[in-house]
Amino acid sequence: MVRPDTFQEVRKHLARLSDAELETHFWNLAYECVQPIVELARTHTSPSIERSVLMRMGIDSLTCQSVVAECEKRGLLGRGAGHVVLVCMWEWDCDAVEAAARLARGDGWEIAEAKWGGAR
Repeated sequence: MVRPDTFQEVRKHLARLSDAELETHFWNLAYECVQPIVELARTHTSPSIERSVLMRMGIDSLTCQSVVAECEKRGLLGRGAGHVVLVCMWEWDCDAVEAAARLARGDGWEIAEAKWGGAR
């Protein structure tokens, strides 16, 4: 069975777009595709999942527990503990292990709360 080549027909609505417009269109479609997944992750996470994410970032178990507990206490768990660590990594220009250790010691929570507000 030979499949007909429909490429020229299917791409007609894209033919008039420039490379920059195609790139913008691509990223808009990608964003549209992942939004339901992002929302699902935000509303269906748990301390266990967030500890698992941090452990996959190379952070030890005790530090993970501290960071996740504090995220939960501050209403930031839905933002993702890994995301909190990432924001602090950027702010402090350090790796995940160092950022998580500093968060576990109580440093930097104002950074996350400034970004997301927290929901105590």
